[in-house]
Amino acid sequence: MKIKLGYVGVEDTMAFVTEIVRQSAEFECLPFKHERFEDVGQIIREHSGKVDMWLFSGPLPYQAAKEQAPEIRQPMFYISYSGTGLYRTLCQLFYRERIDITRLSFDMYTDEELAKAAQELNLEGVRLKGKPFDGSYQGLIDYHAELWKRGETDYAVTCVWYVQDKLKAMGVPVLRVIPTELSVQEALTDASRRWETMRYMDAQIAVQIVELDLYAGVSKDTYGSDELFRMELAASESLLDYSKRVLGSMKTISPGRYAIFTTRGIMRDITHEFTQIPDCPELRDWGNELTCGIGIGRTAYEAELMAGHALRQTRHYGKGSWMVVFDDKSVIGPLGRAERLAYSYSVDGLQEISEQTGLSAVTLGKIEAILKKLQTETIHSNQLAQQMMIMPRSARRILIQLESSGYAEVIGEETTNVRGRPLKLYRVDLKRE
Repeated sequence: MKIKLGYVGVEDTMAFVTEIVRQSAEFECLPFKHERFEDVGQIIREHSGKVDMWLFSGPLPYQAAKEQAPEIRQPMFYISYSGTGLYRTLCQLFYRERIDITRLSFDMYTDEELAKAAQELNLEGVRLKGKPFDGSYQGLIDYHAELWKRGETDYAVTCVWYVQDKLKAMGVPVLRVIPTELSVQEALTDASRRWETMRYMDAQIAVQIVELDLYAGVSKDTYGSDELFRMELAASESLLDYSKRVLGSMKTISPGRYAIFTTRGIMRDITHEFTQIPDCPELRDWGNELTCGIGIGRTAYEAELMAGHALRQTRHYGKGSWMVVFDDKSVIGPLGRAERLAYSYSVDGLQEISEQTGLSAVTLGKIEAILKKLQTETIHSNQLAQQMMIMPRSARRILIQLESSGYAEVIGEETTNVRGRPLKLYRVDLKRE
């Protein structure tokens, strides 16, 4: 079965790229044309169910897709502007126009990329004029136009079709860097490797250890052995039906505790990329009485160990929590909640900080994940308590320990709506070598 590759690009290079993709025995190409970068997110949302992967004509539509449709989890790739595409454009200017390379203006390339290009062309000591993309297409247009009007350049070299059209309309000589067959093939090679990795990962073993509180909601008058046995049978039947849904098998570990064996790929799909609790009729009736730890491993034994770790992590979040632990010891959860975090319980890189602060590597990993999630370096105790689901006094103790060890400093105070003293605001810096 071929990989369904959605290609998002502009009209003038659409036929060229799609023909190269279609020549590959590995891919089936589904082309989608965009006229504005603002349309990219809508395109991939509408057609995500039809493709396995996405390929974009360059980094800008790729970036637009990431920003406009962050919920899309399919792998995404783009055709690079550097390498053969850039050198072909320069050759056209050298041999056709006899242009001095120092009288060109470039966009989208970093100073390092342009310096490398000059070095590979044996242009020692030549500094090329370039402007990386800063989020403004108009900024690129103005950059090229101003240099040309001042007589500092003879040609603009752009990677953006929109910029090319606008500069042409202004009378500025311009060439656009477009994909070469080699640059398209390189992108396809990256996609193929990623697909093989995904297939390997999807085939990994996934184990769910499920705990059900069979006594929840049972009155003290119905604790007869027959009634409890009937409840256990009902739980087993529900989980057997669920096991069938995930193409897995189930075994009973002890009353109220079960293990379900399936694959990572199936778990990824049913949890929406490990973000949500599965919305299955077999589980709905149990609600918050069902707690689950999911383990991913290369073997059934490893996956079961990871599932045990995941179940232990649910203790921090209460009944009804779902946590996932992968074979690299990274943790995601609780699924389906606003406070969901991705962190690691491995001591790698955090052991020294753990020894200096007296805080566990798990706690330090959670703090790192919280700061990354909130996109900040500063936090106060109430915020930390809310994110970690602990008491504010415990959060204060953690921050004080970090401060006393040199990994946090008080930078101010923040007044809340709650009566009492203002909260100390800490800047946290968990530097690792």
